[in-house]
Amino acid sequence: MKHYDLIIIGSGGGSKLTPAAQLGKKVAMIEKGAMGGTCLNRGCIPSKRLIHLADKMQELQRLKHFYVELQNPDFSFDWDRYIQEVSAHVDGHSKDMEDWYKKSESVDFYQGEATFSGKKEIEVNGEKLTADVILVATGSRPLIPQIPGLEGTPYLTSTEALRLTKKPKKLIVIGGGYIALELGHFYHSLGVETEYLVRSSMLKGEDETIQGIFDQKFCSENKVYKGVEPDHIEYKYGQFFVHSKKGGQTFVGDALLVATGIVPNSDRLNLDKTGVKTDKKGFIKVDQHLQTDCEGVYAIGDVVGHYLFRHSVNFEAEYLMEQLFFADKKTAIQYPPMPHAVFTHPQIAGVGMTEQEIKKENQRTQEPIDYIAVTHEYSKTGMGSAMKDEGLVKILVDKKTHKILGAHIIGQKSSDIIHSLIAQMTLGATVEQCLAMIYIHPALSEVIKGALRKAVTQLS
Repeated sequence: MKHYDLIIIGSGGGSKLTPAAQLGKKVAMIEKGAMGGTCLNRGCIPSKRLIHLADKMQELQRLKHFYVELQNPDFSFDWDRYIQEVSAHVDGHSKDMEDWYKKSESVDFYQGEATFSGKKEIEVNGEKLTADVILVATGSRPLIPQIPGLEGTPYLTSTEALRLTKKPKKLIVIGGGYIALELGHFYHSLGVETEYLVRSSMLKGEDETIQGIFDQKFCSENKVYKGVEPDHIEYKYGQFFVHSKKGGQTFVGDALLVATGIVPNSDRLNLDKTGVKTDKKGFIKVDQHLQTDCEGVYAIGDVVGHYLFRHSVNFEAEYLMEQLFFADKKTAIQYPPMPHAVFTHPQIAGVGMTEQEIKKENQRTQEPIDYIAVTHEYSKTGMGSAMKDEGLVKILVDKKTHKILGAHIIGQKSSDIIHSLIAQMTLGATVEQCLAMIYIHPALSEVIKGALRKAVTQLS
């Protein structure tokens, strides 16, 4: 039985701890699928290459606002070639990772599925391994709802939708979260008739103001059916028939994307052999040091579910690397303000608390947060006006400390311009301090300056 200092299960965020081998530690990496995890193979990287093209198509559509009339609005797009190019890019990076691990003299690589056979004992490919530290970074997979008739049909999840080489004529999307909307944005922008079936509302976690603006804008440009819960599905004649009892509606299309959430990959590890506990949704429970209920077994990323972003698992992995191999004194993980973005149309970015979260918190505490909410439109800046964008910045500020509680943006380049607010929140700056910096004129980021000025005026 081989013994290691560190066994890593999962080559996504978990790969951030392989440098422990350079410190003289004996390290093993176990991966059952393609190297690189969700982000590289079926998430951030391939989806953004598709979405960048979708954004370009949206820009062409917006030219009419600048009195540009395209003489021939039809376009030719080699769908199969581009999808294959994106897939080849992803597969190439994944293969490079695999080759590195296979050739590595400092890290032992196991291609196979890892399961626990004891508290700190792993079995992979019929071989048993032990380690002082085991890191579970197995990520998540798409949640498949129990809809009668769905099983056995050629429906798409995010995995297949990113690699579909045959362009469908009509796509039905079940779901209203960021995965559904981002992938739907690509298909719709490239000429696929797209319909969204949403149970309640879209992007539930966004700030209420941003969500309202997005809902109005998105629904004006897309076919969105709310309050729809598929009752059963039929697949015949190469078509999906999605039936809903509410309203007696039936939706028909030659492609169906199911994007209703994710499931943590904790159920395949035999955790009952370890004492590691999970919550009712299957997410692994960890303490403030990211350690599970089994001493020496840690977990990070989607399988824990604190945050479901690649940048968050990177942060967790870097924290663990420091704590396990460098720190003289162990300290609890302290997450800085965690940002996110939704790369659809219109684009959304956010960091910190939403207004509804503040209201909810105030209902259950004896010391409610006294805050102000300010907004500033893109159109009230030089660049925003030139772009003819209907975007908006919203900032929530603590009246007592004058620090930013949350910031939310909807509009073009929101995922870029929000970074100044992320930095300022991370440093604990007041709105007055945020205004002390010089903003380039007439850059789009002046919209942030406008919102900050309003906040300072209300606080003075």
